[in-house]
Amino acid sequence: MMTQLETAAIKYEVPPHILVMEDDLNVAKGLEMVLSDDGFKVNLAGTGELAMEAFRKQRFDLLVADLRLPDIDGMEVIRRVRTQKPETEVIVITGYGTAATAVEAMKLGVSDFLPKPFTDDQIKIAISNALKAHEEKPWVEDGVRKPETEEERIIQKREVIQVMNRTWEDQTFWRDLMEKGSVALTEYRLSNEAKAAITSGDLKWINENVGELTQKQLMFIYKRLEREAW
Repeated sequence: MMTQLETAAIKYEVPPHILVMEDDLNVAKGLEMVLSDDGFKVNLAGTGELAMEAFRKQRFDLLVADLRLPDIDGMEVIRRVRTQKPETEVIVITGYGTAATAVEAMKLGVSDFLPKPFTDDQIKIAISNALKAHEEKPWVEDGVRKPETEEERIIQKREVIQVMNRTWEDQTFWRDLMEKGSVALTEYRLSNEAKAAITSGDLKWINENVGELTQKQLMFIYKRLEREAW
């Protein structure tokens, strides 16, 4: 029986098209080989300009984006893609990531944020999750996402509460969330906005979208804001 990873691309009638924006040729070629072997259609771009040129010529389901490039800052490319091609999912891969960078990326709608070095399984799982989200998104013709359903809002509220409870009960999780940001939240069904709110300590968003929480549940948020203040 095939595993989830082994069937990642096989289930699609048309293989998903992935653009890898990476200036390190060894990393780029390695990703191309791994993803092509899994049945994905892969293009490479060694600069931000080449990536934008590729987007002007064809459609991509997913952008795997390094942040440190020889010309344009990778985050700027992501901003343009999210504005011009909002239906395209984005995964960040970087050897220079910080919690602040991860939060900024999540606010832009990035599906996942992988620090280098990562394993083949890690990138495959991230891509599988991103493409699943891409498949499930109710996009309309102009690329604008329809409003969330009430059921989605209820699920997200429940998930945020579970995360906040865990920050108080599990010190290892607390430390991972403080140091790794959204990477520590991959097992939860959270929107990018929710991940960004938790990892950045956005108390306003939490109050508006989740409701009033207890002092224990909010302790992580207070500590996050305290750290940012310093």
